[in-house]
Amino acid sequence: MVVSNELIQKEADEMPFVANEVLPGVHHIKDAMGVCMTLLVGDNAALLVDTGYGTEDVQAYVKTITSLPLTVLLTHGHHDHALGARWFEKTCMFAEDIPDFVTYTGAETRERVLGQAKAKGLTTDAGFMTDDIPLPEVLQEGDIDLGGMTARVIHCPGHTPGSAVVYVPERSLLLTADDWNPCTWLFFPAALGVKEYRSNVQKLSQLPHTHVLCSHQPVLFERSMMDDFLANLTDDTLRAAVPVDITPYEATDTRQAQLPHGQILVFDWAKALL
Repeated sequence: MVVSNELIQKEADEMPFVANEVLPGVHHIKDAMGVCMTLLVGDNAALLVDTGYGTEDVQAYVKTITSLPLTVLLTHGHHDHALGARWFEKTCMFAEDIPDFVTYTGAETRERVLGQAKAKGLTTDAGFMTDDIPLPEVLQEGDIDLGGMTARVIHCPGHTPGSAVVYVPERSLLLTADDWNPCTWLFFPAALGVKEYRSNVQKLSQLPHTHVLCSHQPVLFERSMMDDFLANLTDDTLRAAVPVDITPYEATDTRQAQLPHGQILVFDWAKALL
């Protein structure tokens, strides 16, 4: 059966995803729950970076954009990036985050996300609570050749021990997932201390990129946003951070540092060693 482009577009329009081709072959996709993933489409293959909450069929939506062979990479194990893995037979991530993956794709987290989806007026299929999600294969650093586009996978511990970022040299683009966004969180139990995080993420500045995409904003940022964030993440700025309560982490001494352009970093003071 031949499927027309018109039918494919109709199916895409009916799905609760919003995609924006921010650069040639770079599709930044927001799911119905509001988190973003990025689809890189080369000449010969495609790479999906993260899978969102998984309340809707991510794989079916990706197929409305490309029919090329697809690799699915999870930047870390948190539910808003990994629950969508249930729609795929195979994914990959750094080994350090597989324990988080098991926790954040478990029944307790799914039940909580289901409640959040219902509060937004969203419906999910029965499989959301029952689907078995295969463990990701272990990801290695290196280049993934998509044909005319390269995805360079970099292990950058910070937000989580196994956090991955992806550099696309042909687009001068850095995909930071949750290692940097204008509201960066560094207080989860497995998160690194802020000094080690800072050291790891500052190394990314050596890459000759001009733009940045992150997982919780639908827009393409100039690299100056991230550069200003990192340049001002000094010990003095961190010491001046003010206490802030984050539900359900009230037992953690979370502090909020104010950074340029209204950006913030919320971190665990006990791990700061300042």
